[in-house]
Amino acid sequence: MAAFVGLDSFYKNILNRTSEYPKNEVGHFNIFKVEDIRLPTHKPVHYTRRNFFKMTLVTGHSKIHYADQSIEVNGSVLVFTNPMIPYFWEIISEEQTGFMCIFTEAFFSRFGSISEYPVFQHADSAVIALNESEAASYKALFVRMLDELQGDYAYKYDLLRNLLMEVVHGAQKMRPLAGDRHAGSNAAERITGLFAELLERQFPIELSNQVIQLNTPAAFARQLNIHVNHLNKALKETTGQTTSQLISDRVLQEAKVLLKSTNWTISEIAWSLGFEEPNHFSSFFKNRAKLTAQKFRSSNTD
Repeated sequence: MAAFVGLDSFYKNILNRTSEYPKNEVGHFNIFKVEDIRLPTHKPVHYTRRNFFKMTLVTGHSKIHYADQSIEVNGSVLVFTNPMIPYFWEIISEEQTGFMCIFTEAFFSRFGSISEYPVFQHADSAVIALNESEAASYKALFVRMLDELQGDYAYKYDLLRNLLMEVVHGAQKMRPLAGDRHAGSNAAERITGLFAELLERQFPIELSNQVIQLNTPAAFARQLNIHVNHLNKALKETTGQTTSQLISDRVLQEAKVLLKSTNWTISEIAWSLGFEEPNHFSSFFKNRAKLTAQKFRSSNTD
């Protein structure tokens, strides 16, 4: 499973700041110049996830390993990353300039979900090459965000949201830069790792109103931006099981835990596990566990 980097680690290890990072009542938002950030070169590829979103405008020579793609860029590029998918930024040249903007989903909580925008969902949409004119235009937006953040305007965070969304919408109108899906020694293993990451992130279920969002092969394929047949082939090659089997096994495992460790109703458990109808869950459980959910709950079977 990819390592997880929080805001505390980011400020300490990347920005070399040991003091508490700034916070405000509207979620976290900050922007930096790339030149002020420690960017180690010649470092082995190591995938990590962040608990925040990142939007970067950078000029230089680097390789971006995102999901199952590796995209080499030598020039100006816009990159959007989200907490769901692990990635690694491999610095090739020491000369890197630009801006990095980081923010939490809470920063947009009153204005919809930022994670629903395509540039934050898939590698195909997340890396966008820029010509000189486009780079200059986006640089002006990042410079303005930096200036506004340092200012004292009472509604500056509302303005910053608008400026950030101007970057997002502008990027979505542009043609994304596709990368090599088969970069690396074993693409199937990398796809399997990303699938397992997405699957496990949905568990454990701790609240009865918590509902898993990915419960079908098609849903996982969309999140990974690959064809469902490609996902099935990769998982079959590395695990010997189909996507549906792996999902069902994990859902069954969680169902047993919830039946034994909670007093939730069968309907509540079914809903949390992504079943729209309780009888669908009951049929699923009986077929897989060879006894009903109610009998399993009252038995000594694990």
